[in-house]
Amino acid sequence: MPITPATATPSSSNGTADAILLELVDENGVTIGTAEKLSAHQPPGKLHRAFSVFLFDERGRLLIQQRALGKYHSPGVWSNTCCGHPYPGEAPFAAAARRTYEELGVSPSLLAEAGTVRYNHPDPASGLVEQEYNHLFVGLVQAELRPDPEEVAGTAFVSPAELTERHAKDTFSAWFMTVLDAARPAVRELTGPSAGW
Repeated sequence: MPITPATATPSSSNGTADAILLELVDENGVTIGTAEKLSAHQPPGKLHRAFSVFLFDERGRLLIQQRALGKYHSPGVWSNTCCGHPYPGEAPFAAAARRTYEELGVSPSLLAEAGTVRYNHPDPASGLVEQEYNHLFVGLVQAELRPDPEEVAGTAFVSPAELTERHAKDTFSAWFMTVLDAARPAVRELTGPSAGW
């Protein structure tokens, strides 16, 4: 799989830009077709496959990222460690590992499936809609981060209390609490009761 930013339009051999395609799915997560990325997010949105990653350090703190200001969707907001869309035919696990490396410059030292969640979140700021069947992953990060500035404006490791404080004063992605709440059972299993998740 080529390593390209999620918003890039790779050039084909004839010099034209290739559209970035997403997998459209039914309510059970079964692939039913593809759609161009931006069109899938136009109201009312087309249900498509996505993934969300939650990585933790050895102290049980969650790595969150601030999305780069140049992103067409939810620029400058804070969100989970990494999120995105698999290429058509790409396994969600492989996509999650790929995008984590592309965005943050690290490979998780552990990455495990944490279930799925389906949601419909309009983003008032952009007018786009997140109509997603989202595959959740939790894991550990032990290497030094090397974020791609085209993708990530900032990063922070936060405890549950620090996250609550940040969530009250900073802007977070429309989907953040939905995916975090859905992943909490796996997060608690990974981090243990002392981490407080």
